[in-house]
Amino acid sequence: MKRTILIHPDPRLKKICEPVPKITVEIGRLAEDMLETMYDAPGIGLAAPQLGVTKQLIVMDCVKDPALTARPMAMFNPVVTWASEDLSTYEEGCLSLPNQYAEIERPSEVRVRWTGLDGVEQEEHFTGLWATCVQHEIDHLSGKLFIDYLRPLRRQMITRKMEKLKRDIARDSGGVPGPWA
Repeated sequence: MKRTILIHPDPRLKKICEPVPKITVEIGRLAEDMLETMYDAPGIGLAAPQLGVTKQLIVMDCVKDPALTARPMAMFNPVVTWASEDLSTYEEGCLSLPNQYAEIERPSEVRVRWTGLDGVEQEEHFTGLWATCVQHEIDHLSGKLFIDYLRPLRRQMITRKMEKLKRDIARDSGGVPGPWA
């Protein structure tokens, strides 16, 4: 089931998320809903707080070529266990900040440990876009957005644009929720 994505500024996007103690049917359903919502948006990653759920859960799939097999991932309680000293810069965007992009510098490689949908702990080494995406989504679990890496003036400018967008959506929808809130 597709869910509504919160738009910045929303206090729920700044919350520290709680660990997921056990993989249940309900939390598995949330992960499936998140993947459906992410693909529909369309995006390559989504974190539970973007749907107003303060649980440590992210989903991602950085396979962009339709000729290649999709690789949807659901990660519960993800933790970066190692990060390279080498940095890379990607132009990042966020489903909670529609049409806003900025070049963000992050470690070019990371190793991440998480619990999968099957309840088994996993660990993987990520590079390139996958490394950027997983770091971006894990940041959400600590209440951090990509714009928090920007200078204050640029961050304020984007926040004002998002406030206007939220007013426009509220006015145009007549209070009926759409894909964004």
